[in-house]
Amino acid sequence: MNWDFIQEYLPLYESAALLTVKIGVAGIALSIVIGFLCAVVLFFKIPVLRQAVSVYIEISRNTPLLIQLFFIYYALPKIGIKINPEVCGMVGLAFLGGSYMAEAFRSGLEAIEPIQMESALSLGMEKSQALRYVVLPQAVSISVPAFVANIIFLLKETSVFSAISLMDLMFTAKDLIGQYYKTTESLFLLVVFYLIILLPVSLLGSFIERRLRYAGFGS
Repeated sequence: MNWDFIQEYLPLYESAALLTVKIGVAGIALSIVIGFLCAVVLFFKIPVLRQAVSVYIEISRNTPLLIQLFFIYYALPKIGIKINPEVCGMVGLAFLGGSYMAEAFRSGLEAIEPIQMESALSLGMEKSQALRYVVLPQAVSISVPAFVANIIFLLKETSVFSAISLMDLMFTAKDLIGQYYKTTESLFLLVVFYLIILLPVSLLGSFIERRLRYAGFGS
């Protein structure tokens, strides 16, 4: 293990990690919004939109992120839609993550007994109010384990961003291996930085899950 090499190129990995986290956080935030909207459409069985959301979920979940990124980055410019690599990464992650978040939200919503919605409506609440104040808080607490698993999954999927020339962690590792043949050192730094990114997310998710369980929510 060449520690001088590791020390010299540590700042390069730090910059790559910041870029990975920035794109990952933006993509995950968008995926949560998309997932929530899709889950509401499925939960209330809205005509036409329900079928469109189902098609989107099937396409998204059954195609690799790499293929989705290639389509966005290389195919869309053929019809005049040009996207820079960072935005492409965010959009691709949101497109993939939205379907997984939709299923997480939907499972949480469907776990709530229908009588709760009916009771809220009988008390004079609007359907949107019943969803916001009665159903959604319980559904989110039930879905926390799935949310955390999806977030970790999406952060790990950022490793394919190097295919669209993004200077992320994987691109940096492959570039250094290609230039200096320092495979062990480059992969060691890659593993360390992914652990730094992912381990806190996993621990925080476990903490939130325990707190919700102790508070009487969740499963």
